[in-house]
Amino acid sequence: MKIGAKIRELRILKGLTQEELADRAELSKGFISQVERDLTSPSIATLMDILQCLGTTIGEFFNEAPEEQIVFGRQDYFEKTDADCRNNIKWIIPNAQKNVMEPILLTLEAGGSTYPDNPHEGEEFGYVLSGSLSIHLGNRVYKAKKGESFYYTPDRKHYLTSKSGASILWVSAPPSF
Repeated sequence: MKIGAKIRELRILKGLTQEELADRAELSKGFISQVERDLTSPSIATLMDILQCLGTTIGEFFNEAPEEQIVFGRQDYFEKTDADCRNNIKWIIPNAQKNVMEPILLTLEAGGSTYPDNPHEGEEFGYVLSGSLSIHLGNRVYKAKKGESFYYTPDRKHYLTSKSGASILWVSAPPSF
């Protein structure tokens, strides 16, 4: 394993120059430069000093676990179209149903709706990206249009409808779709 590039990356993430790292680790700037270019290898004790100055441990440094995905694009979405309800759901975070919250992109066609959902624990949030919709909570109906958001606890029968069509960023915790 080439440790130089990894040390350099950590140093830059910490906003340190080679000289600043060298001063903190009581080493020379030249030695840090050689380590970062894999021209020399530090002893275990020296490596531990460098890593301590970089705010990590030797165990974390050598952990080869794959980096978790944080940013997701269209190619990561899972999509489901419901012809009966005339809606389209895009899970914008893969496998979100296993998380505490589940963000999706919900598109209701004109005259579209979601299936009525029975009361359950949790929270539901939406942001209207385009169009307008009606939020049905129990026997009350609330209207929301582009640029508006809504939030409710789903403790009564609830569903969404749209006469003209709408796109909504939807977050449900725990997942309910």
